[in-house]
Amino acid sequence: MAGMQFWDWYGDGSTYVVDVGLACCTLEFEAASYGRTSAGIVRVEDLPAGSRVVVVISGTVTDKLTGPVVTIVSRIRAAVPSAAVVAFGACASAGGPYWDSYSVTKGIDQLVAVDAYVPGCPPPPEALATIVDELSERARV
Repeated sequence: MAGMQFWDWYGDGSTYVVDVGLACCTLEFEAASYGRTSAGIVRVEDLPAGSRVVVVISGTVTDKLTGPVVTIVSRIRAAVPSAAVVAFGACASAGGPYWDSYSVTKGIDQLVAVDAYVPGCPPPPEALATIVDELSERARV
């Protein structure tokens, strides 16, 4: 798989987060990741063994984007089966204000298994930090 921008969320190599940014909520992801350590553009296969991977889907998933979103999540989960997927924001969770559009997927859980939902339009950056903390703790239990 081609490289993607990963963030070493805690700066210790324990948890890596990648944003599949599709629209507005990507700005909130950027705010949440501000000051965190960028792992740079890396292949998921090259992340340290045993690290936690969190895939954040942020923004509106149009029907034309379903194929690429599924491919990205599938390839990450093939390399790291325990990778968690987060639906970040109302659009990724349920279609948001565009839910009744013919071209909008009504939530990424129609495409891939989702481990956590972060509501809001947009959700506050702190909400993403909280859910990554929760998922990281869940991985250690």
